[in-house]
Amino acid sequence: MIRVALYILLVGAIAFGAAWLADRPGDLVVDWQGWHIETSVMVAAVGVIAVVVALMILWTLVRWLAHGPSAVTGFFKGRRQTRGYKALSRGMIAAGAGDARLARHASKEAHKLLRDEPLALLLDAQAAQLSGDRKAATRAFETMTERPDTELLGLRGLYIEAQRAGDEETARACIERAAARAPGLAWAAGALLEIQTREGDWEAALATVERNAEHRLIDKKAAKRLRAVLLTAQAIAREDADPERALALALEAHKLAPELVPAAVIAARQSSATGNTRQATRIVEKTWRLSPHPDLATIYAHARPGDSGRDRLKRAKALLDKMPNNVEGRIGVAVTAIDARDWAEARAALKPLAAAQPTQRVCLLMADIAEGETGDAGKVREWLARAVRAPRDPAWTADGYVSETWAPVSPISGHLDAFEWKVPVEALSAPLETPEPEPATESAPMIEAQPGAPDTESPETAPTVEPAAAQPGTAQPETAEPIDVTPQPEAPEETTAAATPAVEAEEAQPPETGEKRPTTAKEEATDRKPGKKAATPAPEPATAAAMAATAGDRSAEPDADEHPFALDRAPDDPGPMPPDEDRPKKRFGLF
Repeated sequence: MIRVALYILLVGAIAFGAAWLADRPGDLVVDWQGWHIETSVMVAAVGVIAVVVALMILWTLVRWLAHGPSAVTGFFKGRRQTRGYKALSRGMIAAGAGDARLARHASKEAHKLLRDEPLALLLDAQAAQLSGDRKAATRAFETMTERPDTELLGLRGLYIEAQRAGDEETARACIERAAARAPGLAWAAGALLEIQTREGDWEAALATVERNAEHRLIDKKAAKRLRAVLLTAQAIAREDADPERALALALEAHKLAPELVPAAVIAARQSSATGNTRQATRIVEKTWRLSPHPDLATIYAHARPGDSGRDRLKRAKALLDKMPNNVEGRIGVAVTAIDARDWAEARAALKPLAAAQPTQRVCLLMADIAEGETGDAGKVREWLARAVRAPRDPAWTADGYVSETWAPVSPISGHLDAFEWKVPVEALSAPLETPEPEPATESAPMIEAQPGAPDTESPETAPTVEPAAAQPGTAQPETAEPIDVTPQPEAPEETTAAATPAVEAEEAQPPETGEKRPTTAKEEATDRKPGKKAATPAPEPATAAAMAATAGDRSAEPDADEHPFALDRAPDDPGPMPPDEDRPKKRFGLF
């Protein structure tokens, strides 16, 4: 809007000036060197403008003639560069997308169009990596290291390739060269520190931490913590060979990081060993308020060598008074009380912990109390059984690895200061496999007595079909045999509780041979004794279904002892049907 207003004002001013000159033409006379020129002011102004424009055109033409060849060359060069950078951009995008073929094609085009371009070398290396050609990628990175502007990029690429190939020597050489070339390079400094700590070179690691702090790669708080960890690692390594030097290192580490438990433990233990009980207790108390730990409680209780069990118990109770509700303090009191054989004091210390959700240590200590106080084996077994399923206690954990002692470096990832005192994460159990379905248990179905049925059986037994007694003067059909509803031998042995008597009866009977032994009168009389229930084997599902379907028709049929017959085949196989005149009268209408 402002530009439009200025344009309008400028055009108006020019128009106003032209009109003003047109209204005042005047005369302009030039008499010079025999030339006499007489004209108006307006014409003179237009002539001056025309001369200026002509001079500008002439100057432009002269410049074009002088710089034309270089301009033409620059045009074609710029066009070539434009095409090269477009190919380079296309190749970088293809490499990022994982298209190795397009990345290689773009790399070749970029090398052809752009000579000595660093990004073309990077694209060449990335295309080789995508294609899996490690030798070509290594050659590209080595070419980068020969140029000052791409040296660090080439070193990083060579370091990555050496790591993939497992060449630790080459990787370390690349890291050291990169760290020397650029001390403030974060990846080189971190990788160098990791290698030094993995190899246990604590002195070099301390120097690397100092250099990283100077270049502000890590903040001051993190640098102090790492220095304390490295000093503690040195103290652990020298504690047996040089206790004095270990004490000095541990004291320095404790000063840098009072919350670091291993440094406090070493410093307090060595101070106690030298007879400086006061210094040992002061170190433990300072760290106890920041990071309670069972090792601190043990060191505090044994700060003065030669103390009796009662003295150690008093010292443990004094440490508990500084943090009355601390779990580690109560466990420390219980441990010292057990050592002093003060069972009541140990039980009182663990009572709040045992009443809530006791951990494994608490359960084991309660088992020790039960065994030492009363010798009750039942109580001991009870607490030991609870310890198996009790929650786990805190432990030194790093990257899922649980260690009994602290270590400066994680054995899994190699990171410095990775161990933490916490409850280990429970490992996820393997997915439960779905058990294969077991064969269905066949049991004798309970057939309810219908109104008018001749017999009423209890739920535990199935209805009994007994062979009929021979009646005097009654001719029995020769083909009549008792009905066989016994399940086949391949039926499963497992039955439900309701079919247990039937299974026992089945096991007691001899295996069938296809023919039925005739029943004697004595056996029939025995079977008909009052109060005796015959156990019928459980029928197969098909037979049971047929029996249940025909149970309602039984009330209208004659007595159960009349005209029984048996089949010498499976109940669900009718077999050949006899003629109507020879077929006996059946009780069950199965077929």
